[in-house]
Amino acid sequence: MTTDTASIKTLPFEKALAELEEIVRRLERGDVPLEDSIAIYERGEALKKHCEQLLKKAEARIEKITIGPDGAASGTAPLDVDN
Repeated sequence: MTTDTASIKTLPFEKALAELEEIVRRLERGDVPLEDSIAIYERGEALKKHCEQLLKKAEARIEKITIGPDGAASGTAPLDVDN
């Protein structure tokens, strides 16, 4: 498992979450050497932040689709994929 946090930015949500779950399992088992524990914990923190950002973006996109500028439900609002 790499500790390169730059590679995290390209992971899709599902892969980042799966890797984060694996890190949690490894740490919960308690059989990881201290140095490795620190490294994978740091990667886990970066994965958690990445997942949170992706969820925030998805939530914003869904709100744009379902809520128009006047607050009424609207399925015709353009989707801004850059946000």
